[in-house]
Amino acid sequence: MRNLDVTTLRSFMAVADLGGVTKAAGFLNLTQSAVSMQLKRLEELLGLDLFDRTGRRIALTASGEQLLGYARRMVALNDEAVRRLTDQEFEGEVTIGIPHDILYPSIPNVLKKMRATYPRLKVNVVNENTHQLLPNFEKGMYDLILTTEPTQSGDTLCALPLVWIGSPGGACWRRRPLQIAQSRNCSFRPRMIGVLDEQGVDWESAVDTGSDRSIEVTVAADLAVSAMIEGTEPAQLEVIDHGGTLPDIGMQYINMYGGEAVKGEGVTAMADLVRQAFREMGAQAKAHAVTHLKSAS
Repeated sequence: MRNLDVTTLRSFMAVADLGGVTKAAGFLNLTQSAVSMQLKRLEELLGLDLFDRTGRRIALTASGEQLLGYARRMVALNDEAVRRLTDQEFEGEVTIGIPHDILYPSIPNVLKKMRATYPRLKVNVVNENTHQLLPNFEKGMYDLILTTEPTQSGDTLCALPLVWIGSPGGACWRRRPLQIAQSRNCSFRPRMIGVLDEQGVDWESAVDTGSDRSIEVTVAADLAVSAMIEGTEPAQLEVIDHGGTLPDIGMQYINMYGGEAVKGEGVTAMADLVRQAFREMGAQAKAHAVTHLKSAS
């Protein structure tokens, strides 16, 4: 009887999930040669080719894909048995990067659920914009990131509309030139300016800053309008009911990168909770849009 080694299966999962021996070795804190040797022994044990090495990126063969399903179950069962029999609570650390504009309202609830399920797990939440998060994720600085992008990429969780935001009861949006306030680093700014120019709406920048707080204060004082993802606006601001006076800004995709099972139970659990929270948010936005269309007609 031939026996599969759990350590070797972890390496196999890492290579499959991370797309190569180099990344897998870094994640596992092993040398590339050690990981390659484990894969070779696994293939020799089974008498099968598990990887297609003809292309630039390593890919699984049909046999490799079949084994991956078994490997995930075997490793998960091994870890569960060790935890329960040794009475060890899950410990670890997860670092997640999130843009400022989608921290609320979903992320606090996600963190509460993580705390309840994994009380000894340390979760580091880092706030950066999408342009910073993507390259830093590639460098291995994060286990998981969320991005706001105009196109689908990674694991797309939902699509949400960009809307005009102003001071409650404010009138700034009626005046021309339109005063706008958007962080110089915000990915929404070029699109907001683009649609205003396309529609011939005269505008001026009310403030030049990289601070999201400064933007919120300016808008709350009814000195300017801003663009945000619907449902993420802070309590002191509101969606402007402009009746078509301002142009449509379009949709924004919430994409997630990371969360592979190979990175551990904590990362996988975090990814599942984030995925659920934002998909619910997307469903609510769709329901709101349908209601709005019915009331308008």
